Amino acid sequence: MRLRYLPIGLAITLLLALATRTRAEITPDQVRDAIQRGANYLKSQQSAARGGWRERPGQPGGVSALCTLALLESGERPDSPAIERALAYLRGLGEPSTTYTSALQIMVFSAADPKKDLLQIRRHAEWLAKAQIVGGERTGSWTYYGQVGERTRGDNSNSQFALLGLFEAEQAGVEIDPRVWQRALEYWLSCQHEDGSWSYYKPVEGESRAPSTGSMTCAGIGALVIASGQLHEGDARVVGETIQCCGPQQDQSPLERGIQWLASRFSVQVNPGMASAGQLDFRRSGLFYYLYGMERVGRLTGRRFIGRHDWYREGAESLVQAQDRLSGYWKGAGHAEDDELIATSLALLFLSKGRRPVVIAKLKHGYGNDWDHHRSGVHHLTRDVERRWQQKLSWQTIDAQAATLEDLLETPVLFLSGSEALQFTAEQKLNLKGYINQGGFIFAEASCGSQAFDRAFRDLMKELFPETTLRLLPPEHPIWFAEREVNPKFMPPLYGIDACCRTSVVYCPQDLSCRWELDRGPRTAKYPVAVQQEIDSFLAIGANVLAYATNRQLKDKLTRPRILGPGGSGQSPARGTLVIPNLRHTGGSEDAANSLPNLLRVVESEADLRLETQPPQIDPSDPRLFDYPIVFFHGRRDFRLTAPQRNALAMYLRRGGFLFGDAICASPEFAAALRREIKLAVPEAEFVRVPFDHPLLRRDFGGKDLPTVTLRDPQLRAGNDPLKAKLTKIRPLLEAVEIDGRLAVVLSPYDISCALENHASLDCKGYITEDAAALGTNIILFALQQ
Repeated sequence: MRLRYLPIGLAITLLLALATRTRAEITPDQVRDAIQRGANYLKSQQSAARGGWRERPGQPGGVSALCTLALLESGERPDSPAIERALAYLRGLGEPSTTYTSALQIMVFSAADPKKDLLQIRRHAEWLAKAQIVGGERTGSWTYYGQVGERTRGDNSNSQFALLGLFEAEQAGVEIDPRVWQRALEYWLSCQHEDGSWSYYKPVEGESRAPSTGSMTCAGIGALVIASGQLHEGDARVVGETIQCCGPQQDQSPLERGIQWLASRFSVQVNPGMASAGQLDFRRSGLFYYLYGMERVGRLTGRRFIGRHDWYREGAESLVQAQDRLSGYWKGAGHAEDDELIATSLALLFLSKGRRPVVIAKLKHGYGNDWDHHRSGVHHLTRDVERRWQQKLSWQTIDAQAATLEDLLETPVLFLSGSEALQFTAEQKLNLKGYINQGGFIFAEASCGSQAFDRAFRDLMKELFPETTLRLLPPEHPIWFAEREVNPKFMPPLYGIDACCRTSVVYCPQDLSCRWELDRGPRTAKYPVAVQQEIDSFLAIGANVLAYATNRQLKDKLTRPRILGPGGSGQSPARGTLVIPNLRHTGGSEDAANSLPNLLRVVESEADLRLETQPPQIDPSDPRLFDYPIVFFHGRRDFRLTAPQRNALAMYLRRGGFLFGDAICASPEFAAALRREIKLAVPEAEFVRVPFDHPLLRRDFGGKDLPTVTLRDPQLRAGNDPLKAKLTKIRPLLEAVEIDGRLAVVLSPYDISCALENHASLDCKGYITEDAAALGTNIILFALQQ
């Protein structure tokens, strides 16, 4: 039997018709382009002389503040000429006089530089606090023009903006009287309708009820989250100098009823509640205002979906389609949205704030709320990391019962918490294992110090990863210092599982989210010193895990994850397609499952080859072995082949086959095992270093000249950043076996696989991604043409 393989010419010349495709989904590039064009439109309308924009009657500075906020959230730098002129204009407006303008100015100054304009923030916050209506049935609300002590008719639109401004003020360090938050919370609860919705105002005796709308229901949901969050520590308490976790949970049924109302009437084309009107323009009245509120609901509650709707993806697609193609503005109908400045600003706020990258997601599992004993914990951790990374971030909740593997891969870190024994279905377990194998990261805790959860989690890890075990992470592991040092007085045990080129599971048998929930952020700390130190240490652990798991590199929210696997696509490849399988063995052949598919994509684009980018995994003794001109053989541990496997491999290599080997994470155990097994299969085989001037390392066969490459060594750190390993220029290190005058085996003792994974590996000694891809491409092209 002779080896059968496909030459390059055949792969290049064979063309197949593409199947008809449905309209493509919205892409990150489309959204970025829409944001840039919208921002350019706003800047083109700015007054060069004043620095502001065209204002509406009775709201001095309101439109200018809204435009400035939209530009800042869209990525305009605070020191850009447009923003500097706008800030100067806003600072010179004089004393606060309207709710909208004061709230928006607080948001602007907080987004630009809260320290620089803290006095401005404080001035407007104090005015808003005094402008809150006190007395009467609308106590706790705001109206357009605040008069201290005046009993007047408040409305829910002004009231939500007041809360948004006060919230940002408190985040900037301005203390807000708790009674302001308490009155606001009671007001919003009192004006929620039985069906869960809100209207523009709270009806009092003798008044008819205003219609419920999506925009005002979004306002109500956001107001409940903000006001209750500022009032309550959450589900954890500090009593004296002791932290008490897993306390009674605050009733969140009003919040859930509001979200259910919104989900049942979800739309990105009209403002729900307006749809009963006969005229289309009226139905779209307040659409951009509603979308801005929807963004806030999704972000503050950590929801990727509202009902069954991916709210950001659907909203972004609708807005991109509605944007004026020539000028870049948006224009709506009614409620001031026929003003392009207002509509464009609100559209930009949805697109820019809603696309904040997800850094962590809570996994909802089981029944009841056992999965979420400390509901604000992850939110507070995300807020802490935002400040440290100087990057706007978001978090989400994923329901294990409804989630697919693709859904799980939307988040780089999956947070698993509970106090009861875990009860995942077989399909959910497969999804969790697939999530790790595709580059995901599980961060788990035993809430309430639960022994039941501890036992169940350890059993789950044994089931999912039988070849490895939870190990106690040593003090030198980056998890203890990746972002900042952990106070040694407060270092709970952390356990990890090494998979896919790194520690991919971190588990703490103590309650982490309890301490995160108690974090007060920039607000004045009111805890005893020892308690605050404990909270800070547990926040540091959370931040370290996120930094380690992500390397502070997060994907765009609209980027769909690519699900790759070692088992192939399940379909026969098209004629003229080159297939390079991954050989199965017991030394970690399933590790770094994305590396070969990712490499094949690079080769396909670089060499214009048709390749099967979801390659199969086969046993060395499989008769199909002789159908493939090249096979891939990587791993991380020692292994031994059976006699039939060695015989098949020997026959394959002697008949012209080529084996591309890689030691994952520069594993000396795997490299030694591969050398041994090749020697046992082909006794005359000798591994020698590939010379620096060998054609394999040159562009002779369509690759690149590689006189030097960059080696990443995690044992040597670059500067003070624990996430940056030292990079060194070296000659490529490849070992080869020659059979009958040709190279039959090429082994890279330094890692290539992990560099090509879907995540950054901080623990692997090997080539940087660019050089790993170049070496892999050169090896494959050389093997095809030598």
